[in-house]
Amino acid sequence: MTHLRINPSILSADFVNLEAELQRISSADAVHVDVMDNHFVPNLTLGLPVVRRIQQVSPLPLDVHLMIEDADRWAPLYAEAGAASVTFHAEAATAPVKLARELRDAGAKAAMALRPATPMEPYLDMLGELDMLLVMTVEPGFGGQSFLDLTLPKIRRAAAAIEGAGLDLVIQVDGGITEETILRAADAGATVFVAGSSVYGADDAAAAITALRTAASQDA
Repeated sequence: MTHLRINPSILSADFVNLEAELQRISSADAVHVDVMDNHFVPNLTLGLPVVRRIQQVSPLPLDVHLMIEDADRWAPLYAEAGAASVTFHAEAATAPVKLARELRDAGAKAAMALRPATPMEPYLDMLGELDMLLVMTVEPGFGGQSFLDLTLPKIRRAAAAIEGAGLDLVIQVDGGITEETILRAADAGATVFVAGSSVYGADDAAAAITALRTAASQDA
């Protein structure tokens, strides 16, 4: 059975108490860190100095999601800061193959994200350069949005392409992941799930993580 991973997003955490908030999700697989620059997306969160500090205190590996312009320049620095995985947006990268190789050379897993309306077909030939493909299931920029079912066919096409090519590549989904939507995403082929408000909005984050795991594996 494929291992299903839950990566809670600290976008929904209390930024004043990040170290304590990281401990709340210590039963998860990784911590999803959303870096936004108020240019690529209309929101501003945190940057390299804060990620370096999170790396020092986190009980979990860092899954960094860069929603920033000039990804070619900045993404390798997050890998060098110790992130286990660094995701850049296809729409923000000038040379995605080169960038993916730089991330791997720096010791991180290389991941590429696609906005809901960005087709994956132009990137089929470079899937072998990636460790993970992130299919955004909301428009990137803000937490708490509703899951977009129109992204499910893209997830299925990506899963079929990965299987057809025999690649060791996982599909991550990010946006609107709840106990109700996670099963649809898993059924389409996703195995890594980013959940923000559904985990951090719960009184018991650990119980919420367990509930998401259970929901995702219902038909596994």
